Amino acid sequence: MILVTGGSGLVGNELVIQLLAQGKRVKALYNKTRITGITDIRLEEVQCDILDVIGLEEAMEGIDEVYHCAGLVAFAPNELSRLFKINVEGTANIVNAALNAGIRKMLHVSSIAALGRPVDPLDLVNEKMDFTSRTDTSNYGESKYLGELEVWRGIAEGLPAVIINPSLIIGAGNWNEGSTELFKSVYNEFPWFTEGTTGFVDVRDVARAMIMLMASDISSQRFIVSAENARFKNVLGMIAKGFNKKPASRKVTPLLAGIIWRLEALKYRFTGKAPMLTKETAATAMATQKFDNTKLRKWLPSFSFHALPDTISYTCAALQQKLNKH
Repeated sequence: MILVTGGSGLVGNELVIQLLAQGKRVKALYNKTRITGITDIRLEEVQCDILDVIGLEEAMEGIDEVYHCAGLVAFAPNELSRLFKINVEGTANIVNAALNAGIRKMLHVSSIAALGRPVDPLDLVNEKMDFTSRTDTSNYGESKYLGELEVWRGIAEGLPAVIINPSLIIGAGNWNEGSTELFKSVYNEFPWFTEGTTGFVDVRDVARAMIMLMASDISSQRFIVSAENARFKNVLGMIAKGFNKKPASRKVTPLLAGIIWRLEALKYRFTGKAPMLTKETAATAMATQKFDNTKLRKWLPSFSFHALPDTISYTCAALQQKLNKH
């Protein structure tokens, strides 16, 4: 029996689909939103907040493997306390419950944000890099890094575990949240783009890498899971082509980004409305970050990634199909 936390999220949902396709029995935890579109007698859905220690202990009964996909991606100031509560304390709770249950192995989904940013933007980021105040000022990145430390604590206490650090994940999830919002903005012909660069990866590849790492003897390791490094402008252009929409044509300069996030911060202070852009998200969108996936390819030699254009084309088609249904 396999436990998946965050079963209704982008990664968790795809992971559940792939595990069921392999004939596995899955217990998927969700907090508020149930998993949609999956009807399988081998799937058991359980509502459980990862901050609920007793609920987690009960959910862990009879479990062999744990995939910890639950987490919070947030940048608004009013989410700060909840961000650390879920990403750090929630992960500590999962680790403790897994230790108490004596599970065979755990896989923890972290983020490239936990690696921080290189001082020199030309440097490739690899698994040896760690988040420090010198390399990053992102509260989200810090929360994911501290969550990883809880997993390393569990490993030191005898829990076999692996950590993955996916780059920006592309998939046909809820386009009102997370990375899939990129597709919504292009569909609505949002005119602005940045010259930033980051890593991108297909959600199907993330789930497949997770399953392969879980099935292997690999433990006490972290892996960057990223298919390609690409400029946001190019990715937005590919999405526009996939939707047959007008591509973004107005460049966001550092000065303009600085003005916007400051205005948004003022608006938040007076209205309490979550800002569209924060200092952190502006810095991420403008930054040049390139990620090295050599380690994963070396440790899983049979693994391969979808090409980025194929991923975007597939995701656009899947999202268009969802829109047509509504």
